[in-house]
Amino acid sequence: MPLRPEERNKLDSTDDKLFYEYPRFVTHVDEGFIQQLTDLYRDRLKPNTRIFDIMSSWVSHLPEEMAFAHVEGHGLNAEELARNPQFNHYFVQNLNENPQLPLLDQDFDAVLNCVSVQYLQYPEAVFSEMHRILKPGGVAIISFSNRMFFQKAIEAWREGTEASRVELVKGYFCAVPGFTSPEVIARQSTLPNFLQWIGAAGGDPFYAVIAYRND
Repeated sequence: MPLRPEERNKLDSTDDKLFYEYPRFVTHVDEGFIQQLTDLYRDRLKPNTRIFDIMSSWVSHLPEEMAFAHVEGHGLNAEELARNPQFNHYFVQNLNENPQLPLLDQDFDAVLNCVSVQYLQYPEAVFSEMHRILKPGGVAIISFSNRMFFQKAIEAWREGTEASRVELVKGYFCAVPGFTSPEVIARQSTLPNFLQWIGAAGGDPFYAVIAYRND
């Protein structure tokens, strides 16, 4: 794995469940990012398939016009997950304490993770579980920007650049036998840094790392 033990550390080492105890009914990226993500889902996902949205919230950004056979949600705040209209079912679990998912082998056509991968302290275990639950040919889409809860992101993410974070996620996929070579979509922000920092519209860069289960 590309992570050294100290790179897994967080500034706030308290239980993640405490940090997420209260719901946050906000989106953590701007409308431009959300539109790009929904367009990507529209392109890569198929209707009437089974979707797992890991480390999710009250919105999943799935195309509203697409009907899926089942959408399973996961996160750390039950109130947020209960508000998500696209979930057929959801569960709460701290993956940094227990990365083993209570899901069947080869049961999902897609695994999605939106702006949350930076909080995984043992990503190799979680990505192995993602591979396990995917059907052969199933897709995993990991999307992220440059925003984070700084105190809860692992050191490798906090101290990295946007380019190194892309390489980090590619490394997570490459550490698990049975994933295809990861594909990267990178659309950097065209706004000056100071406008990005104050949250100006259109300021969020968009990154997605995509791989398929090939066995």
